[in-house]
Amino acid sequence: MALPVMPPVRPMLAKSVKGIPDPAKVDGGLSYEPKWDGFRCIVFRDGDDVEMTSRNTRDLTRYFPELVTAFREHLPARCVLDGEIVVALDGRLEFEVLQERIHPAASRIGLLAEQTPASYVAFDLLALGDDDLTGEPFELRRARLVEALQDAGAPVHTTRTTLDPAVAQEWFGQFEGAGLDGVVAKPLRAPYEQNARTMMKIKHERTADVVVAGYRLHKTSTPELPLLGSMLLGLYNDEGVLQHVGVCAAFTAPRRAELAAELDQLAVPFAEHPWGRWAEAEAHEAGDRLPGAQSRWSAGKDLSFVPIRPALVAEVAYEHMEGTRFRHTARFKRWRSDRDPESCTYEQLEEVVSYDLADVLG
Repeated sequence: MALPVMPPVRPMLAKSVKGIPDPAKVDGGLSYEPKWDGFRCIVFRDGDDVEMTSRNTRDLTRYFPELVTAFREHLPARCVLDGEIVVALDGRLEFEVLQERIHPAASRIGLLAEQTPASYVAFDLLALGDDDLTGEPFELRRARLVEALQDAGAPVHTTRTTLDPAVAQEWFGQFEGAGLDGVVAKPLRAPYEQNARTMMKIKHERTADVVVAGYRLHKTSTPELPLLGSMLLGLYNDEGVLQHVGVCAAFTAPRRAELAAELDQLAVPFAEHPWGRWAEAEAHEAGDRLPGAQSRWSAGKDLSFVPIRPALVAEVAYEHMEGTRFRHTARFKRWRSDRDPESCTYEQLEEVVSYDLADVLG
């Protein structure tokens, strides 16, 4: 492989902002596009050689053989693209299903490629032929991308864009129903800067009252000074069972020490906890997403937790749900001593109006 832009490439990033930014306040204006909820992926193609790398430059190629075939069919012979790998079911993006595609067994990878095939949504062009486009403004890169992929077909797509902030606001409200994550705004005159937060992202944020049912210690915690890393959160389902819904984190160092001491007073044995079964190895072998289960992305990271009596209620901010869980880490807002834990159910969550992904892809 001999391309003008070679791996490893760390993708350009976005900083969070509140509300659709005004293009008049940015030199040269802004381009808006949907924020896809999948795996960020840089694609390198040089003839039959195809390589796919993740946001942190890990190799993704072996996990998506169907996309390798599609790239050889639909992409220019020599190019480097930035985009997102997604999996859609029934007209909606499904991130949990996408995560299942990362599997160590080749036989399983082949089966999943047939059962839950992935798509690729391209939104930037870093190189084409012998041209390195990373120093060019996004406006030019976007035009070259549209031209390069004008004859491409599914599962390769080019993301929609608009220069109208009013349209971007409509997309922000509508596209969440198809499983998208929000809206991204890109300065039209910006070059492609690796690992730089040049873009802006506008994401949904909501609040929920949740039960704090356990905690994990921070990686810098010591026996002499325990520090809280994250709190495990739960909601009661219709059967009155406390379900693991996600975690909240991002506390200051002094607050980590205070919380570790406070929550330790509520610690109980697993046998006395609603999630006690998850301490058993058999529960993890069933494939359920459990608080102490290993992720294939965690590379052996210790995900064990300290169970506590589910007596505390916290208000947290979250972006959106993925199935029965928060899609991303929630943000702690305040304690709710006025709420009974049993009153924290899924019924309080906002129901997003469904929207067909085909309409987003246009």
